[in-house]
Amino acid sequence: MLGVVRSLNRLECVTETLRAALNALASAAPEWLRMHADPAWVERYDRRASDYDVPQGEAKRRAHAEQIGRDGHQLLAAITAPGAPTWLREIPAVELLRQVWLQNFCLVDKALPAGPEAGEPGEAARLVQWRTNQEGLAPSLLMAASPYDPEVHYAKKRSTTWIGYKVHLTETCDEGGPHLITHVETTPAPVVDRDALEDFHEALEAKGLLPDTHLVDAGYVAADQLVASRKKGVRLLGPAPKDYQWQGQSGEGFTVQDFLLDWAREVATCPAGHQSKSWGPDYHQGRTAFKVRFSTTDCRPCPLKPQCTRSGRRLLTLRPREEHETLEAAREREAQPTFSKEYQQRAGIEGTISAGVRTLHLRRSRYIGLAKTHLQHVLTAAAMNLIRLGAWFAGTPLARTRQSAFTGLMTLPISA
Repeated sequence: MLGVVRSLNRLECVTETLRAALNALASAAPEWLRMHADPAWVERYDRRASDYDVPQGEAKRRAHAEQIGRDGHQLLAAITAPGAPTWLREIPAVELLRQVWLQNFCLVDKALPAGPEAGEPGEAARLVQWRTNQEGLAPSLLMAASPYDPEVHYAKKRSTTWIGYKVHLTETCDEGGPHLITHVETTPAPVVDRDALEDFHEALEAKGLLPDTHLVDAGYVAADQLVASRKKGVRLLGPAPKDYQWQGQSGEGFTVQDFLLDWAREVATCPAGHQSKSWGPDYHQGRTAFKVRFSTTDCRPCPLKPQCTRSGRRLLTLRPREEHETLEAAREREAQPTFSKEYQQRAGIEGTISAGVRTLHLRRSRYIGLAKTHLQHVLTAAAMNLIRLGAWFAGTPLARTRQSAFTGLMTLPISA
């Protein structure tokens, strides 16, 4: 979902943020700004930021960025000075300027050369430095991407990158009735799909529309979400996360399923009959897991080692028991022929998204801000529901998935 703003890189964003703050101050406090603005800023910030105006070469680009950083710090210092009107700090463009400068610049202390007298120490100066990955950058969910819509953020999904939001749709797919959109959720773009699922279920539950089976794509399926959905009485049906370890990908190695897990004793037994040496908790990105380690004394001489591990000993990473067993059950269910037949019903939502994008311009926001963009999505969904209700009352059958002429020809039965 693209925001209704120009796509900016980091350097363009900081430049445009300072320009927006200067324009806001020129309207709100013109006399104060004339007294404190550097005349050189007129040439630097008289037109919108463009990469065309940035000098080429990494060193020159960095120097250009740090000049903008010094200008912004000079303006912020004047705004926060003791004699400045305190209400200047409450101007939204000024507050955003402060946030963007914290995210993109840092102040470093550097000693100046010694004085003329021998042995006289140099003074310390604070220099504005352009942030890189080495100094640390804010996560995309917090990093401002545009001064004109602070709620748009940069996101990437596989090969697609964009600045804006995400929209999620839930619809009915029961036989004998119209397929209606029951809930619309708009989130910041960097929010991963599975982290938004709980909000969907809570909203649907509040409406009395919580489904018995919820068909979703792979992005919404995770071990913890399978457990949480089941506790709400919802069977989450979608492609389960794959085992991407080389043992599982090769089809010839020993996966976690080949180990006997004694959860009560916290002991794992490998296919060769050796027991684990340790079983302890591990916390990563707010999620709980368990690291199960085997002994190098057992692993290194083991004849099954080439099928088990490429390091000195085998290490297993386990989710909590309920999540582990639920995920294993989901993978087994996915391997059954009935899964693909039941999951085919989800193709309808792809048609809904396609219709929303092609006919109602669902992929582009018309408004600034998350709240107004969400309102646009709700109205779009309402319009689609009205169209579908009209077709259903008129007796118009649901359209079939379109096929190419060649595919249609080859699927026809051969006459005798």
